[in-house]
Amino acid sequence: MYGKKTEISVGVFMILGMVCLVYLSVNLGAVELFGSDAYSISATFGSIEGLEPGASVEIAGVPVGKVKQVALEENKAVVKMEIKKGTKISDDTIASIRTKGMIGDKFVKLSPGGSEDLLGESDSLMDTESAISLEELISKYIFEK
Repeated sequence: MYGKKTEISVGVFMILGMVCLVYLSVNLGAVELFGSDAYSISATFGSIEGLEPGASVEIAGVPVGKVKQVALEENKAVVKMEIKKGTKISDDTIASIRTKGMIGDKFVKLSPGGSEDLLGESDSLMDTESAISLEELISKYIFEK
């Protein structure tokens, strides 16, 4: 009933659909097929309240990496970050947990220092500022009056 032309066009349509699906999966899922183009550093915080893996790492508002992993070590939060190769981070850089907008997503803000010594693979940032809890600030304001 249907001709070969219809079968071929349906087959081509299906193949194109699958190619588009794979393309979107790789790009939206941030899958790295051919190795990483980044290096790893870490920072230890007293509190990271709301920071999740996949969160942005920024310098001067420009994304330079992402949070790869969050772990608890000795009652402190250790954040492992993946930084794009070519991004120079000095050893006196300060890492802060910040919020985009009033109640937006959390991200790591890196504030570079003046040191000439740069961090390399698996190095750690020493200076950190923990997340500010909006709930704690509000409760302090309400209950201390």
